[in-house]
Amino acid sequence: MAKHELVIRPNQDFSVRQNQCVGIGHNASFVLGSSHDLLRSEQIHDYDLLIGPSHDHELGSGHHIHELATCQIQANDLALQHDNLHKFEENGLNMDQINYPDAKEDHTNVEEHDHQLPVVAQNHEFGLRDSNELTLVENQDLQDNLSSDMQQNQEMSVLSASDMFSQQQQLVVGPPVLQSRPLFPVPNYELTVGKEFSNVQSCRRALRDAAIALRFEMQTIKSDKTRFTAKCASEGCPWRIYAAKLPGVPTFTIRTIHDEHTCGGITHLGHQQASVQWVADAVAERLKENPHYKPKEILEEIHRVHGITLSYKQAWRGKERIMAAVRGSFEEDYRLLPQYCDMIRETNPGSIALVYGDPTDNFFQRLFISFQASIYGFLNACRPLIGLDNTRLKSKYLGTLLFACGFDGDGAVFPLAFGVVDEENDANWMWFLSELHYLLEINAENMPRLTILSDRQKGIVDAVEANFPTAFHGFCMHHLIDSFQKEFNSSILINLFWEAALALTGLDFEKKIIEIQEISPEAATWIRNIPPRFWATAHFEGTRLGHLTANIVECLNSWIAEASGLPIIQMMECIRRQLMTCFNERRETSMQWTGILVPPAERLVLEAVERARTYQVFKANEAQFEVKSHNEGAFGVDIRSRSCYCRGWQLRGLPCAHAVAALLSCRQNVRRFTESYFTVASYRKAYSQTIHPVPDKALWKEMSEQFLKEGEKDVEFILKPPKSLQPPGRPRKRRARAENAGRAKRVVHCSRCNQAGHFRSTCTAPI
Repeated sequence: MAKHELVIRPNQDFSVRQNQCVGIGHNASFVLGSSHDLLRSEQIHDYDLLIGPSHDHELGSGHHIHELATCQIQANDLALQHDNLHKFEENGLNMDQINYPDAKEDHTNVEEHDHQLPVVAQNHEFGLRDSNELTLVENQDLQDNLSSDMQQNQEMSVLSASDMFSQQQQLVVGPPVLQSRPLFPVPNYELTVGKEFSNVQSCRRALRDAAIALRFEMQTIKSDKTRFTAKCASEGCPWRIYAAKLPGVPTFTIRTIHDEHTCGGITHLGHQQASVQWVADAVAERLKENPHYKPKEILEEIHRVHGITLSYKQAWRGKERIMAAVRGSFEEDYRLLPQYCDMIRETNPGSIALVYGDPTDNFFQRLFISFQASIYGFLNACRPLIGLDNTRLKSKYLGTLLFACGFDGDGAVFPLAFGVVDEENDANWMWFLSELHYLLEINAENMPRLTILSDRQKGIVDAVEANFPTAFHGFCMHHLIDSFQKEFNSSILINLFWEAALALTGLDFEKKIIEIQEISPEAATWIRNIPPRFWATAHFEGTRLGHLTANIVECLNSWIAEASGLPIIQMMECIRRQLMTCFNERRETSMQWTGILVPPAERLVLEAVERARTYQVFKANEAQFEVKSHNEGAFGVDIRSRSCYCRGWQLRGLPCAHAVAALLSCRQNVRRFTESYFTVASYRKAYSQTIHPVPDKALWKEMSEQFLKEGEKDVEFILKPPKSLQPPGRPRKRRARAENAGRAKRVVHCSRCNQAGHFRSTCTAPI
């Protein structure tokens, strides 16, 4: 043992009464016995060991502190007085039990040596008197007198020896409380005659919890509004309890109890009283703090804390019961959908919020929502480009969330409209695009000629042709590449496919297709089966301004992932809240931009300027130029029509390097010749409107009554949830394949007989 340490030997206990703690503070004494100082307080400068009711170091039941602390103390500061040593003897501590390493047998010279604090002998323990003093108790087990022990796995913090003293050889102790943890009372499962409960439900819960904690199963004999009788479920066990209601109040009290068990408790891992409601009560607080708490984690916690093994279904149902209480039920949200749509229209004037149910039985069918801020921003500042996408809901009932989104000058997704339908089919896509056409038509003086990107499944193709007959409808390359990859899983072929889609001229497009042909004739055939006017930039008739994909679900995944499993109103509120904050954040970000163009467009222009410095420019007239490059050849540029032979200016909306060279030669500002969608002014305009909050459900009825017009009657419309529930199991993740996507299977060859149509493992040809 190192010198100068205070040690309690392993066979001695250090116990503290309930709601008390050990701490180091000011103006208190560390004593062994009544009114006997172990150290002179004037020598430790009023820094002592304090026992008080407000600090809370805890140790578990049945565990003792074997080593309290180690403190090195200099001899000139701490000396034991002879009279104190006699006081140790009066308290039953023999001098032979005090160990002074390296000390002489003559105790009169004890001050001349380095000393250790005394080592407490066997059969002695530290205890607490009523005066909160730490005292030495002889030959007794303090646990018999304690109502609760300090809880397990908590350690008492003590400063290291080097930090205990200052340069003036003073005992330096940290703040009065080094670590504070409250003593949580252990639940009291003691059942005694006369114990009262607030009502019969509380009585049942208390008996249920006691049965689970004490590891026996209980069988209810009688349970009604005035009486409750139960017995131990084990055959022949005499345990029995009877509780009854007090007259005039809902309080229940235990009248009789036979609290002895002869059964020995249950021996299996489950428990009859561990119902779904018990699981819900056990994890209610944890779920409120963390709604993503998984059923598997619930099972592990219950097994660790209560020693009970439950089924996954019980844990899942218990979680669902708590979540329903916290967030409300799915059925209630469908019933309140009409009022929710009213609130959106009232709080966000100009917005469209419509809900439709089956006219025969009022089952939910469709919901359409588009906020006025989104409509204004799209029509006045976004590119005339719309992407369509969808995702399945993960909620209790079957459903699909439909999206229609634009793209701002920064290239980010600009949500325009949302739809919720009971299932994805041709009729629902036709309805969704008809609502989309209506909102654009009533808000735009001149309907812009749109370009629409989607996976071009048949239902969407028909709906676009019916509602937007003049629009250009192209493939989203994300869906097309996804289908291609399932047939030809080659990174080289996929990269060439992308390069073919991005090629600006027909000549460059054909070069890429030939490269694919040389690697895989089947892949080239698959690609040629898809008309290039639907996906290839060189052949597409519309203007996509550099956008080949409309992978909206991937872009909004952070919005959708959490919301798609909520009840429908909470899901839409989560999306609205995300949209509201997104508009505000992008608006504030744009206020920091000082240039003419948004940052991505500015970078592209600067790159074009660098390339243009090496070009030669020949002027034909005020508007037409010939630009010659050593590597690319000559290109004609018309700055009046904003066109170039390379087609980069027309297709992307930003001057290409050839156009930049021509503009610089005549001292024009290159940034003035970009499409307006790429300007900071347009970007700010896109997000200039505000999406306003929607009040809480509790205020809807009162606000609806205030907004009702004179003579308008509030027709009661009770909407029911969809007819189909979500099937069990994990939903399959599969996108609809593109129309005319060349679905022909790859031709396989047998390496054994060299015939087509089968593999070697299934070959039956004779050799």
